[in-house]
Amino acid sequence: MGDGSLGKIMARGKAPLQNGNGTANLGFEAKLWLAADKLRNNMDAAEYKHVVLGLIFLKYISDTFEEHRARLVAGKGEYAGANPEDQDEYKAENVFWVPKEARWSHLQASGKLPAIGKVVDDAMVALERDNPRLKGVLPKDYARPALDKHRLGELIDLIGTIGLGDRENRARDILGRVYEYFLTQFASAEGKNGGQFYTPSCVVRVLVEMLSPYKGRVYDPCCGSGGMFVQSEKFVEQHGGRIGDIAIYGQESNATTRRLALMNLALRGIEADFGPEQADTFRRDLHPDLRADFVLANPPFNDSDWFRKDDDVRWQFGVPPKGNANFAWVQHFIHHLAPAAPGSSSGMAGFVLANGSMSSNQSGEGEIRRAIVEADLVDCMVAMPGQLFYSTQIPVCLWFLTRNKNDGKHRNRRGETLFIDARKMGILIDRVHRELTNADIEKIVSTYHAWRGEPTTLGCRLPAYADVAGFCKSAKVPEIAAHNYVLTPGRYVGAEETEDDGEPFEEKMPRLVAELNGQFAESARLEKAIRTNLKSLGYGL
Repeated sequence: MGDGSLGKIMARGKAPLQNGNGTANLGFEAKLWLAADKLRNNMDAAEYKHVVLGLIFLKYISDTFEEHRARLVAGKGEYAGANPEDQDEYKAENVFWVPKEARWSHLQASGKLPAIGKVVDDAMVALERDNPRLKGVLPKDYARPALDKHRLGELIDLIGTIGLGDRENRARDILGRVYEYFLTQFASAEGKNGGQFYTPSCVVRVLVEMLSPYKGRVYDPCCGSGGMFVQSEKFVEQHGGRIGDIAIYGQESNATTRRLALMNLALRGIEADFGPEQADTFRRDLHPDLRADFVLANPPFNDSDWFRKDDDVRWQFGVPPKGNANFAWVQHFIHHLAPAAPGSSSGMAGFVLANGSMSSNQSGEGEIRRAIVEADLVDCMVAMPGQLFYSTQIPVCLWFLTRNKNDGKHRNRRGETLFIDARKMGILIDRVHRELTNADIEKIVSTYHAWRGEPTTLGCRLPAYADVAGFCKSAKVPEIAAHNYVLTPGRYVGAEETEDDGEPFEEKMPRLVAELNGQFAESARLEKAIRTNLKSLGYGL
């Protein structure tokens, strides 16, 4: 796959086939992954991830640089007399300055040299030296003996066949498609550990489109590879806003995953405050004074290995148990939400948790959940189908909290919570993984927005909200209390209504019994014939 035929595929830039939710399927991204994965040899996916994504990053910013450099060299119009080697000419256009030793042409020319690993490391060092925003972000261990230099050269040639950063490919978001596809594949290859840095894009889309973070401060205290932020920026742009309309704050405890997130955002020109370094959110909150308009997060599920300080100011609704951090995360999110303000729908959180969070009564969790419900913070609960995550096959749920259910922008929802049961949604994309389709996501999102009293969403006019048996139900606090404050949507939405075929019961039952008797008789006839045949062969039973 690393031959000229792949290069022709890349050069033509063929659009990939699409499945229901727009994920690349059997297009050039898949071909590129298969080719790159062949070069992995015996290297773990977790290690190879940084090798590949670091090179994709380098290729993207080199393409962007070369395109702008060509304009400066041409010297036409506003660029007349410009110096193509002046760093300020690039910074003025929000283009990373790429020194000569870091340009892709230099790497590709050195691809067959035994010292190619050092050449790549030197390129990364030079990029960080000349671009302070990238300081400490890029991988710089390509020269290590364990990395096969012949295969590294092949990988550089392979990635060199993709156009990433020029204007046409930026418009088609080739980078985003390749990067997200590779993150997905690495998550799959890494299994459980992959889930630590990647949340499936269909889950992120539901969270983002439910919350609609048009403007304000967006916070993720366990941000992984930064997918929540990327999707939030996409949402803003798709709805007529601009990058920069939202201010991004994040935190990540794993150093290599933090670098991955910073690379992911830098690739797209998104600025974020991730604090000075990696840090455990419970040991050291890097944004203690932040009150965010939107919290988006996918914290570790049922984490039993976490640090707890009993007198932590965040435990407003009760001290979470040492054996499970679920309600430590929930209270951390609430602590960082902006207070309710007239005319503002800010102060909202959407996050993923294990299903046990909706019903567990162990170690005081039920009392914490009860206090949160009675504080009228729970806006919506969504039960998701299983097999969405690479890290676990168990189904998960989405929580949506808000500080202000009567914000003046939506209908007054005080004392109400919407329950959505989406467990039957989605399609299998392989034997063990499921994805929500565009139609699934739209159904969930539009139901929530209609319930909030919004006239339109995603450009479509919404019908008035109505409970749908088996799918959604708006419940008041007394009803939730009657269920012992369990928040599992199946408790509220009931069973799906089945169509009445119009046949009276007194006629249907005799007909069904007659059909069953006929099937029993046929079964007995077949059994007798099989026994006769076996007996004739000397195998009588």
